[in-house]
Formats: sequence, C-alpha cells, structure tokens
Amino acid sequence: MNIQSMTGFGRAETESDNFSLTIEVKSVNHRFKDLRFKMGSVFNSQEMGLKKQIEASFTRGSFDIYINYKRSVKKQTEIDLDETKVKNYIGKIKAIAADSGVALQIQPSEFLKSDFYVEDENKDAELIEMLSCKFPDALKNLKASREEEGRKLVEKLKEHQAQYTKFYSEVIELRGSYQDKVKERLLKKFESEAGELKIDEPRFLQEVIYYLEKLDIDEEINRISIHLQKLDQILSGKGEIGRQLEFLLQELNRETNTIGSKSGDSQISENIVQMKVQLEKIREQALNLQ
Repeated sequence: MNIQSMTGFGRAETESDNFSLTIEVKSVNHRFKDLRFKMGSVFNSQEMGLKKQIEASFTRGSFDIYINYKRSVKKQTEIDLDETKVKNYIGKIKAIAADSGVALQIQPSEFLKSDFYVEDENKDAELIEMLSCKFPDALKNLKASREEEGRKLVEKLKEHQAQYTKFYSEVIELRGSYQDKVKERLLKKFESEAGELKIDEPRFLQEVIYYLEKLDIDEEINRISIHLQKLDQILSGKGEIGRQLEFLLQELNRETNTIGSKSGDSQISENIVQMKVQLEKIREQALNLQ
C-alpha cells in the first residue's frame, strides 16, 4: 500500500432508466477513524456494509459520505400520478372548505410533489443495487486522491528534512571548537585569578574536565544521525507511516533540545533554533499522513 494522506475526495455516479445516483466521499485527518453518513433513508440498511468497505480500505481519517439520488431526466418529464391519492386530497380540501366557509384553491403544481406519484415497488431494490455497484468506485477514487496527496506531502517532508540536516551538519562542525573555546576561557580565568584566590590547580583542572564532559554533545549527535537514517527509511517506504513519524519526531526533538541546553555557543544555538523550526514543519505536515 502506498503512502496516503488522510485528506482526499472520491466521487462516483451512475444512472438507470429511473434514477441517477451520486456518491461522494471526503476525508480529512483524524487521530483514529470517524465516519459520518448523509443519505436517504432508503440506504439505511446498507450503512453497516458501507462502513466495513471503508474500514477495509483505510485505517485513519474522518470521513463524510454523501449519497444522493433523483429521478432520471426521462422520468421527470413523465407524469405518473396516483389518481386515488389526488382524488382523496381534492376531496379533503373541498370538505375543509365547506366546513369552514372559506374558499380554498388548489394549484395543479401541488400534484407534482413526490407524495402524489405512483409508488414504485422496485425503487428501493434498484437504488441499493446501483449503490452496491458504484460505492467501490468512489472508494477507489478516494484512495487515488489520498495517495497523490500523500506523495506531495512526502516530497515536502523531504525538503524540510534536508533543511534540518543542513543545520545539523553545521552543529557537527562546531561541536569540537566550542568546547575548546570554553576550556580556553576557563584556563585564562584561572591564570588571572589563581594567585589572588589561591586556587588549587589540580582540583580546578579536574572541575574543568567535569564541566566539559557535561557540555559534550557527541552522544546526542550520534543519536540524531541514527534517527535521520530511520526517517529516510520511513519516507522511502510504503504503508502507514503517520504514527511512526510521530514517535520518531519526538525523539529528534528531544535530542535537538538537549544539544541546545548543553551548548552555550551562540552559533550552535542559532542552528538549533533552525533545526527546531524544520522539525515543527515536519510535524505539522506529518499529521496529515495515514
């Protein structure tokens, strides 16, 4: 299964001698799965089966399913009135007018309402058959739409990943020099203050080493490298990747923040800010992936 966005739209139409049927399925992002049907009561008996078809094709998303039908153009031009219903209606109007003493007029257009049509005993069966034949096509079109949107999202994610990696590479280049700068600054401070404050040099150097160890970011850099390799694998793969990305981005964000808190170097801090910006952009886009 190709990578899918949770945003998509699928449509299918069909027509018989008696009816035209339109099916539209729209989906947007959702943490789990949510389905809402908007259709005539004639299709109520089919809802469970339609749900199963959606659940078999998609794992996440909020789905709105619209199913509409109308009489075919040919049938709309045919007047197929139920004479008994028309006569009963006219009789009741006349009786009400006679009892109330108020003149009531009947407009011929009133009988164009579906209430006065001859009942079609096969209507429900015909419409359900039309729905059964075309609903899979609507889902197929929805899937194609979600896959196309998913492809575009992955391309955008890779662009942000490339930007993150660029700033990350800058941090790698700076990681050695910034510790040297800190060490040099501390030693200069020692040389200027040692005589006056009577500082124990071995103890001071031991504290410097301990302090520099706390500033070491090699471990975080190595973990970020591993996470970026995993990100490459996910974005180059198939299937459901939304939840995998969610977890991986949490890990990348944690390591990035740790480097930012450890380092007091202004250049590293600037790159960390940009790395976090790119991670947030990736996170926002990844929310739309199934």
